[in-house]
Amino acid sequence: MMKNSPLLYLLVFLMACATAKTPPSETTSAPSPLMPHIEAVRQQFAPDKRTVLFQVSPNGQVLRGETNTPAAKAALLARLTSAGIPFQDSIQVLPEASLQGKHFAVVTLSVANLRSEPKHPAELATQATMGTPLNVYKYKDGWYLVQTPDKYLSWVDAAGIKLLDAAGFASWQQKEKLLYTQLFGFAQASAQPQSATVSDLVYGDVLALKNKTKDFYEVEFPDGRTGFVPVADAVLYKDWVASRQPSEENLVASAKRLMGLPYLWGGTSLKGVDCSGFTKTVYFMNGLVLPRDASQQVHVGELLDTQNGFQNLRPGDLLFFGVPAKDGKAERVVHVGMWIGNHEFIHSAGRVRISSMDPKAANFDAYELNRFLRAKRIPAQAALQDLRTSALYEAPAVK
Repeated sequence: MMKNSPLLYLLVFLMACATAKTPPSETTSAPSPLMPHIEAVRQQFAPDKRTVLFQVSPNGQVLRGETNTPAAKAALLARLTSAGIPFQDSIQVLPEASLQGKHFAVVTLSVANLRSEPKHPAELATQATMGTPLNVYKYKDGWYLVQTPDKYLSWVDAAGIKLLDAAGFASWQQKEKLLYTQLFGFAQASAQPQSATVSDLVYGDVLALKNKTKDFYEVEFPDGRTGFVPVADAVLYKDWVASRQPSEENLVASAKRLMGLPYLWGGTSLKGVDCSGFTKTVYFMNGLVLPRDASQQVHVGELLDTQNGFQNLRPGDLLFFGVPAKDGKAERVVHVGMWIGNHEFIHSAGRVRISSMDPKAANFDAYELNRFLRAKRIPAQAALQDLRTSALYEAPAVK
C-alpha cells in the first residue's frame, strides 16, 4: 500500500501543476497601440541601426528610450498626437547632459578600436585613425558612444580620444595639419632618429603642425602631446587633399600598396582590414569617404551591367558578393572587392590579395565567382564625403 506515502503526495502535486490552467490574462497581453507608430518612425528615420540610434519602446503609455535624431522623436510624438493616442514622453535625445557640452572628440591613438558594446571583449565594429573627428553622444563605464565621419555608431575607450566642446573643437580644426603618408612609422620625442617613441603612426594619421626643421616636423597630438616626424614621412594636409585624384590608376596603385595586409574583422586601417575596411581605406587614400560596411557600400554609386560577363567593369569598380534573395529571405551582401582589370579583383580575404574571375587563371576564385551579386562604380559625388571639398580635418583658412 502507498497510502500516505510521500511519493504519492508528490505525484498528486505534480499532476495538479501539469493540469492547472493559467488564467488567460497571464498568457496573453494586448499589443501596445504605440508600437505601430514607433516602428513606422523607426523605418523612416533609422532603418539602419548602425548609423542612426532610435531605441524606443513603450511601457504602458510611457515612451522610454533614446535617440540621437531629434526629428525622429518629434515625428513620433506628432503621429501619436494626431492619432489621439495618449502617451507620456520619457525619450532622451542625445547627446546626454552629463557630457556638459563636450559633444566632440578627436582620436588620439594611431588607430583607435571602436567596439559594438562599451567593453574590451566586445566585437570590433570599426576603427578610426589619429585626428579623426567624432560626434560624442553618451558615456558609460569609461567608454563613449561616438559617431565616425561615415556615420557609424560605436563605443570607444576614453583613453583613445580627446573630448572637446564646440570652442575647443573649432580651435583644433583651425590648426594647420599634417597627414602621415608612410604605411607605418613613429613620432619621436626629439628631432633625433634614435630618440624615444611618442606614438606609432599609420597612413592617414592627422596631426597639427607646430614647427619645421630641415629634416623633421614638430607636431602636436590632439591631446596636447608633442613629437617629431621625419619630413619625408608626412605632407601638409592641404597639399595632400589637393593632390587626390581617384582615377583608375591611382585606386589600383593604392590598393596594391596594401597587398599582404592581414584580414581583421572590424579593421579599417593599416593595422588590418576586413573586406569593406579595405575598399574604404583605398578610397580614403584617394580622398573619398565610403560607408563602413559592404552591405552599406552596395547602396552607393552606379549599378553596372554584368549579366553577360565583366567586360563593362573598369579598375576601381566595387564587386559585391553574398547570398541572393530567395524563398522570401532578403539578400545578404557579405563581401566586397575592387576590380583592377585583366579579369582580376583585389580584396581582403585572409589577407589582401588578388583573385581572378577567369577559370583558366592560376588565381581563379571559384568561391567568389559563385556568390557574385553585382558591381558598382563610385564617382566622387556618390561618396559620403569628398575630402577635397569638405573641412573634415582642417577648417579652411580665414581670408
